[in-house]
Amino acid sequence: MMHVSLILPAVLCVCPGFAQTVHLQAHAHNDYEHTRPFYDAYENGFRSFEADIHLVGGELHVSHHRPKPSTARTLQALYLKPLDSLRRNADHEEQMILLVDIKTEARATLKKLVETLTTYPGLFRTEKSPPFVQFILSGNRDYSLILATPGLCIDGRPGDLDKGYSADQVPLISDRYDNWMRWSGKGNPDEAELQKLRTLAKRVHAENKKLRLWAIPDREEAWGVLLDAGVDFINTDRLEALNRYLNIRK
Repeated sequence: MMHVSLILPAVLCVCPGFAQTVHLQAHAHNDYEHTRPFYDAYENGFRSFEADIHLVGGELHVSHHRPKPSTARTLQALYLKPLDSLRRNADHEEQMILLVDIKTEARATLKKLVETLTTYPGLFRTEKSPPFVQFILSGNRDYSLILATPGLCIDGRPGDLDKGYSADQVPLISDRYDNWMRWSGKGNPDEAELQKLRTLAKRVHAENKKLRLWAIPDREEAWGVLLDAGVDFINTDRLEALNRYLNIRK
């Protein structure tokens, strides 16, 4: 188990007096929209973070919609520097996941992303196995270019199953929740829908991949049903609530 002190906006350090619970099922959806991107989720035990990126003015900016350029809201400032600081200052056992959702043109944005990541050799193209950070690309994806770039992998879709992609190439299968269930998270879910989701989870796991659904009913009742059905990551905006729930669920 890792030990950390209170995390300040620019520093991560080790302290033997504070034990942190880690939730490998927790994914911080649109993490950058929280008050303290990365840090709020990390302190709640999350190890998977989502950042939407736009290539604007020659730099990668983090935002859901096309942003105005801001040096405080770049991929480097919000995620790569904190992750690199954590790597250098903490004895870490859990792999971090950064799900990078490409919002602008795939090839140009990927080229800039690789250029940026190569300035962090401890995070990107590391010889360590597994790497400290798993960079999974979503959104506008050029499969051939991504798979030709060591250190990057793909956030796949159910249609990518049975296509021969390895778990190293496509470690994650994601889809919209209402493609599989219409349940609102209140009352009892439909058994036929649940079975449909269980079957998907079994197909994903048969390829040693993980399953994530987005736009889920973001509430405790749904979290438990999804985990029990085989969904591996709970996609949430409610960091503290999911932290409490998973602590109790254990």
